[in-house]
Amino acid sequence: MTITPPTATYRLQLQPDFPFAAAADAVPYVAALGVSHLHLSPVLESVPGSTHGYDVVDHTRVRAELGGEEGLRALARTAHAHGLGLVLDIVPNHMAVPAPEKLNTALWSVLRDGPSSPCARWFDIDWAAHGGKMLLPVLGERLGESLAAGVLRLEKSESGAATGREPVVRYHDHLFPVRPGTEHLALPELLHAQHYRLAWWRLARTELNYRRFFTISELIGVRVEDPDVFDATHGTVLRLLRDGVVDGLRIDHPDGLADPHAYLHRLREASGGRWTVVEKILCGEERLPRSWECAGTTGYDALTRIDGLFVDPVGAARLAVVYRDFASPAADRGGEWAPTARAAAHRVIRHDLAAEVERLVRTADRICAADRGLADHAPWALRTAIRELLVRLPVYRPYTSTPAERETAAEILGEAADDARYAFAVPEEAHAVDVVTDLALGRLGPGIDHHDFAIRFAQLASALHAKSVEDTAFYRYVPLLSSAEVGGDPGRPGTSPGSFHAFCERLQRDWPDTGTVLSTHDTKRSAEVRSRMAVLTELPDEWATLLEELSRQAAQSATAPDRHVEYVAWQTAVGFASPHPERLSAAVMKSVREAALRTGWTEPDEEYEQLVGGFVAAGVCGPAQETLAAFGRRIDAHARANSLGAALVHLTMPGVPDLYQGTEGAYEALVDPDNRRPVCFRPRLLAELDAGCPPRGRLDEEKRLVTAAALRLRRERPQWFGARSSYAPLPAQGPAREHLLAFCRAGEVITAVTRLSRRLEDAGGWRDTVLPLPGGRWRELLTGEVVDGNVPATALFTRHPVALLRRA
Repeated sequence: MTITPPTATYRLQLQPDFPFAAAADAVPYVAALGVSHLHLSPVLESVPGSTHGYDVVDHTRVRAELGGEEGLRALARTAHAHGLGLVLDIVPNHMAVPAPEKLNTALWSVLRDGPSSPCARWFDIDWAAHGGKMLLPVLGERLGESLAAGVLRLEKSESGAATGREPVVRYHDHLFPVRPGTEHLALPELLHAQHYRLAWWRLARTELNYRRFFTISELIGVRVEDPDVFDATHGTVLRLLRDGVVDGLRIDHPDGLADPHAYLHRLREASGGRWTVVEKILCGEERLPRSWECAGTTGYDALTRIDGLFVDPVGAARLAVVYRDFASPAADRGGEWAPTARAAAHRVIRHDLAAEVERLVRTADRICAADRGLADHAPWALRTAIRELLVRLPVYRPYTSTPAERETAAEILGEAADDARYAFAVPEEAHAVDVVTDLALGRLGPGIDHHDFAIRFAQLASALHAKSVEDTAFYRYVPLLSSAEVGGDPGRPGTSPGSFHAFCERLQRDWPDTGTVLSTHDTKRSAEVRSRMAVLTELPDEWATLLEELSRQAAQSATAPDRHVEYVAWQTAVGFASPHPERLSAAVMKSVREAALRTGWTEPDEEYEQLVGGFVAAGVCGPAQETLAAFGRRIDAHARANSLGAALVHLTMPGVPDLYQGTEGAYEALVDPDNRRPVCFRPRLLAELDAGCPPRGRLDEEKRLVTAAALRLRRERPQWFGARSSYAPLPAQGPAREHLLAFCRAGEVITAVTRLSRRLEDAGGWRDTVLPLPGGRWRELLTGEVVDGNVPATALFTRHPVALLRRA
């Protein structure tokens, strides 16, 4: 079977309010845009009402709330009729712990029968902890209080035709099975006799004994490394692939898996080598392991580079000074990036992920106790070594499946170990760092515990990086909010043209069919919001003056809780061009909870949060609105250049571009759930553009024009953009050459965009800058004009700040 990668994909966020039937209605419009495949969010049965689908409860069924398998097949038929295939987002790492728990039949079996359940191998449970019981931290109060209040009770429940009515324990919406033979006991004794232990939800942080997704106890890790579990959890998806309903896959969170390398090998063999991308977050110059059998990543590495093209690094450094002067944060609480990230990692590893650390400590202690050469390493020393190594890892996790991976992992862990030893006052006790390092690299033997430690260490590393960097430090270090996207380095924002070209040349050589993105269901801010924020790096002093004026005006009607949240609110408002008080307030509130500086999800300060909400509503969205709007109008043209430039680069650089729903036009969205709202498709606008009506000065229409032109060209000439294509930088000449980024694909297509347009304006414009074109005549697809030779930038960008040319 010949596997043809997509030319471009279009992500649809399915949910009960946007099921398969609604997606089918959108197919003609999406096909007209020029993509080759629909990219669907998870479609397997999930928690009722879920708006995202990542909380799977049953891998054997397509979700009924979306229309079931017949609804999915009907969507596929409609898509195929319009020339589109389907790419499916799948979730191999975890399942939901739902309420009622019987929705997850595999988990129900484990809760009822414990380690003897045929499904016990599905989940990564440490049965040695809690006396062989699985901790379920679901109670809103301590167990004794639940019993005294009568909210825990024994009752009968319908559990299926095969078993009829069986006794269950009910706690509000939760249902738990009863171990056979214990139903006659009084409730306290009955609970004690189960294979699970019901507990206060606050115990999850330190006592949990099953692997979960990050710190979310409602999502339990799945052991797809077991062949039987892989078959059971992937059977339906693989059948849909075989039947031609689905053509490609997106793999959610591969870093949570025991062995991503082995998983991708098994998946490739089972899927027949279908186009597959993985949601792997690469940090800095980290490379995707060459041994991974996939087309590449989902594209956050591309997002970081594209965004960086439109950031002035000198101005970004000045913004950091502006923020420090405005908010006066401590160095490790937002004042400087590296100390802030390290402090966040220490907090998360000691607080949110304490239970996962303790599991590693127990395993390491058993290994040391069984080996005379490792004797006398105290648990506290092993614990310290584990923590200090993990907080120093610069990437999400080490890999050890191949010799090349082990060599890279040894280098990363070795550097971390050199620094971690300083956490010990006595050098001899620092030997625990060497023990933990060797265990993480699999150097101390092939035993079950040794293997388990290496896997769990790597899995915990990825959870720590995600929670400490993505979900904490990004909300604490806020000089330039647009730089805080996964894989980015807010301490060093900005991408030079040279480094961008080098990145693209490497993609074309090594991963030509990888995914690329600008906005997703997980980005903290959409591309349009980030494009507006990036302009601030070109006018940091004007931003500093504006901040003080906005703060003064807002103080007339509301008091800011602190200068940190005030800075976050004002910059978010600048990025969110159209005022939406409720959406802005929700995003700022999530920001302060994630930052966990004054409040948090599990330790909320309600008085502080009321002050935050009141300030956003009465201050940010109050008297300062006109000043804010006037500033917005002054940066509109530069934000437009950033938005269109990023879009065209994304759609024509190496890789397979994925468009998030609605981003073919101007799309303003903040962090989830704001970015998962249903969108309004606008086929009429596309039809008007196709009829020759030029954009009427609105970004929404202009971006749609650029997007459709690039996507249709990709679909018409896939060979110009695919694995057999080429990528060549096209340097401009003249005084403003650094403001013109251009490249040529396959010698047939040229992309040219304007970067740092405010700086360009301040320097006097394009002047004599020209773009030397390869020989021959070239048609500019956005205007229809034909050019050749050394084209003046002023002529190239007469109507739009971007140009897309094909050989005439």
